[in-house]
Amino acid sequence: MSYKQNYDGLCDMAEELNIRKIVVALTEKRGALPTKELVKCRVNGIEIIEGASFYEMLTGKFIVEQINPAWLIFSEGFYKSRARRFLKRTTDIILSIVLLILLSPLILITAILIKVDSKGPVIFSQERLGKNKKTYLIYKFRSMVSDAEKQSGPVWAEDNDSRVTRVGRVIRKWRMDEIPQLWNVLKGDMSFVGPRPEREFFVKKLEDIIPYFTERFSVKPGITGWAQVSYGYGASVKDAIEKLNYDLFYIKNMSIFLDFMIIMRTIKIVLFGKGAR
Repeated sequence: MSYKQNYDGLCDMAEELNIRKIVVALTEKRGALPTKELVKCRVNGIEIIEGASFYEMLTGKFIVEQINPAWLIFSEGFYKSRARRFLKRTTDIILSIVLLILLSPLILITAILIKVDSKGPVIFSQERLGKNKKTYLIYKFRSMVSDAEKQSGPVWAEDNDSRVTRVGRVIRKWRMDEIPQLWNVLKGDMSFVGPRPEREFFVKKLEDIIPYFTERFSVKPGITGWAQVSYGYGASVKDAIEKLNYDLFYIKNMSIFLDFMIIMRTIKIVLFGKGAR
């Protein structure tokens, strides 16, 4: 049976059923798209929604493995006005200064506990890729033994990772190891909200496997983000793909309101201690 036979009368049927929206979710549109019927529906006032757009609205994420480049090029969003960037940066500066002052007693106590618990520096620094793949040093409270990757090389953290110290398990559970990143935010290396900062070692591998992975570097990485609060920690290529689906949604729809919602969800997650490794 041909596609023409399948879709003949589509618009008449839609009008009879009082349908106001039609979702076009064909994996392969070339030669299969019922253009004549869809044009007739659109002219008659029925909204035509591309499948990727509908999925985005429904789930708050993309499907990077199925996205057509044309959809990214012509879809709305991804607009980063000067005013929006200025407001985001101003918010980052004010929040980081206020939190560094308010959390100073906790910072001191955490530093002492780390020093007493295990040998090594209190602060752990590591190169990460920021906006436009610019390299910077990220700062965290050390939660693992010193030289944790000396034997294994760069690896993702795992559940019940043996390299994590006693104090490290506590501060990871409550996200306290992330507090020094407030300095990264103040310096301008990071934002409060954005994609998770990645290491160059993993980026080179993931770019060869995952479509559109490079596009996540169009914005600053964040202490928290839409992917972090929607999916949690990822430690595999499959997880990286799923988190990119959320990261690209954030980049496309980023706003102060969305940032505020992500921060509120982050606070909820921290209070219940979920998703840490």
